Amino acid sequence: MTTVTATVSPRDRVARLAAAHIAALQRGYLADQSQAVAALARLRRGAGRQAGQLPDLWTLIDTGPLHETPDGARPLSESELIRAEDALHVALTLYALHQQSRRTGMHQPDRRDHRRGLGAAVRRMMKPGEIDEPVHKRLVRAGTAPDLATLAQRLRDLVVLLRREDIELDYGLLAGQLYTFQWPGGADTVRREWGRSFHAWHPKPADTEPHSGTGPAAGTDTRTPDFDKDAS
Repeated sequence: MTTVTATVSPRDRVARLAAAHIAALQRGYLADQSQAVAALARLRRGAGRQAGQLPDLWTLIDTGPLHETPDGARPLSESELIRAEDALHVALTLYALHQQSRRTGMHQPDRRDHRRGLGAAVRRMMKPGEIDEPVHKRLVRAGTAPDLATLAQRLRDLVVLLRREDIELDYGLLAGQLYTFQWPGGADTVRREWGRSFHAWHPKPADTEPHSGTGPAAGTDTRTPDFDKDAS
């Protein structure tokens, strides 16, 4: 009998590595471990900035596993490694900003019964049946970013809003999307994923009230973010 090994894509490897790193940091931070608290404080300085601008963060983001070749995978090329490392940097630094001063985990996995992709998270900041245009515009602007550096800055603004509303995000999923975004045609793929996520989230009965002061639950308006028009 022949055993078929599932192929592990570079995107999958980036997503899994980001999720593992962030889960460990989150456990330590919530347990008030000084090393994790200090690590997140340092990582926050990199939110919205390119990886090369802060060399002192390199020791906090272990990219070693990307240079290994697990079962079902192949060695990553130099261009794949660069994109993977940049995606990890953006995801981890944004998470560090998101988790700041929060006593529950802001990284949570996306599930069918509880969507935590970026589109769904943005949707949760809106009142039922309504589209909050300023918030909607921020998602659109992120989707139309011309490069990863600009995207990181625009995502930083969204993460600040998500932290204010205590809305979680799947940072492993986001890291994989950040990797895909950097390839030709990848931005279109990521925009579609964010649009589907925005559309797929529906409030449960307990979510029909605003999440906090200004924000959140999504609603019955099924409009999907219009990523094709300029929202700047």
